Amino acid sequence: MKPTKMRNQMIYRASQVTKSKQVSSPLSKDLKKKYSKNSVRVVEGDTVKIVRGEFKGVDGKISKISVQESSIAIEGVKKEKTKGDKFDVHIHSSNVIVTGLNSDDKWRMAKLEGKKPSSKPKDTSSKTEEKPKETTTKETKVEKSKEKEVKE
Repeated sequence: MKPTKMRNQMIYRASQVTKSKQVSSPLSKDLKKKYSKNSVRVVEGDTVKIVRGEFKGVDGKISKISVQESSIAIEGVKKEKTKGDKFDVHIHSSNVIVTGLNSDDKWRMAKLEGKKPSSKPKDTSSKTEEKPKETTTKETKVEKSKEKEVKE
């Protein structure tokens, strides 16, 4: 395939899924050693440091991700309009380094650590809590019907 066609397919005519996978950033040296990965898909809540551009050296959390532009908005990085309004500046995901990960997503963290996400046992505590509730409701129904029979 010609390079122009490949570039068009990967950048300009890419599907939403492909573009979503392309919103990734390199990891810091500490995280590279810890997870043995070079880059990771960025998620809201990750802590990043800007490496290139006007806001070079600024640290902050990701507040918004734009898949169409492959860019991210970072808390504290804003520009001012002539009227005084402030707006978020979107920075391309390749111009930042991930310094801290958002660990809310357990599947993502298991994938980073090299474990199979599906091999983790599911929470059985919620199932055991539901079973006693069902039995208690059944018992109360039986008791009420017995009390009605006794009254009659």
